[in-house]
Amino acid sequence: MTELNKIRCVGCEGGIPALTKDEIQTFMPQVKDWQVSSDSQWLTRKFSFPDFYHTMAFVNAVAWISHQENHHPDMEVGYNYCQMKYSTHAVNGLTQNDFICAAKVNTLS
Repeated sequence: MTELNKIRCVGCEGGIPALTKDEIQTFMPQVKDWQVSSDSQWLTRKFSFPDFYHTMAFVNAVAWISHQENHHPDMEVGYNYCQMKYSTHAVNGLTQNDFICAAKVNTLS
């Protein structure tokens, strides 16, 4: 299997099915510390930092990845944490794009 952090996202405007639970499980080993929601619609991870500066540096790096991949997470940001959630809204679930971006974000931590 190709390493997810080395490939690019593919544009998605819907019209494809979300990943099945079995397909999701094949990607999980490449996104250490991420969790899949019980309804298989979200891929989530909470990152912790020593202070606000480091949190914002991380958020800005994620913004750059998101811009490059044209795939954007939902983020909750606080003083020393960032909670990230990926989902492909056009398919109402997860696609390979969510796992690609999660793998790339993991290279930051």
